[in-house]
Amino acid sequence: MKENKPICQEARLILRVDGAARGNPGHAGIGGVILNESGSQLFSFSEYIGEATNNVAEYSALIFGLGEAANFKSNSVVIYSDSELLVQQLNGFYKVKNAGLKPLFEEAKKLLSSYTGVTIKHVPREENKEADELANQAIDDYLSGKKQMIKLRLTSKQESLF
Repeated sequence: MKENKPICQEARLILRVDGAARGNPGHAGIGGVILNESGSQLFSFSEYIGEATNNVAEYSALIFGLGEAANFKSNSVVIYSDSELLVQQLNGFYKVKNAGLKPLFEEAKKLLSSYTGVTIKHVPREENKEADELANQAIDDYLSGKKQMIKLRLTSKQESLF
């Protein structure tokens, strides 16, 4: 569900992301919203990414969201995710042990490096409801034939994430 997105300057962006997988691995979707500092929605996304684990879906949602956030020319971003693993790994408290997550972690770090201010916060699922609904809607839409699968690519290696 892409919306028109003007390229504009924003002081600080708020990015709420979520990944969903039905089965682990299983059908997976990503969802998120980009808000300006006053809380007005600038962009939302809901995409089906194929079969993936929940952690791959979480990282994919962040990477896709950061790619879209780049259109708003901000120096600062606050990210909210209900994935404790993603938040703790990106904040340096957990090591990335899973080989399949390492390229996603590196891609996320690379995208985050373009910001001078980055805050990544863990929130309960209830506080990330819109992103969660968008991720699950992507799976539902794919399963009902309304949506096609997208392929995300790593910018550094131009390899598919899936």
